[in-house]
Amino acid sequence: MNAHTPSGARRLKVLVSKVGLDGHDRGIKVVAKGLADAGFEVVYLGVHQTVESVVATALQEDVDVIALSILSGSHMELTRDLMAAMKEKGIHKPVVLGGVIPSRDIEPLKKLGVLAIYGPGTSLSSIAKAVEEASKKSEVAA
Repeated sequence: MNAHTPSGARRLKVLVSKVGLDGHDRGIKVVAKGLADAGFEVVYLGVHQTVESVVATALQEDVDVIALSILSGSHMELTRDLMAAMKEKGIHKPVVLGGVIPSRDIEPLKKLGVLAIYGPGTSLSSIAKAVEEASKKSEVAA
């Protein structure tokens, strides 16, 4: 069941996680807390998640947006696998990425279906606004 605001409106739900072997979680924890403080319902999976666990949780929790942090350098492979698994399960939710991602990989990631990519130094308010905007893409796709 989705949480609601005092006005009765449904809060946007965002799945936040790290996939692969990357254990650097300070940034993703700050983002998860910032999103919660901004009023989002946050489903935080933590580190060392598989693509399959992210997809299963996205389905189970009926999230509006999937937000992943990748610092390991395997962002292309993990994103390709994620997008394929989402397609296989019929999930049409926007995906946003954060982390240390080379600028040369931004367009290829967007071609895979990633809505936006945010690097180090992006403000929490910018991330919250971006996730809210991403959720509107989810509403259109639904």
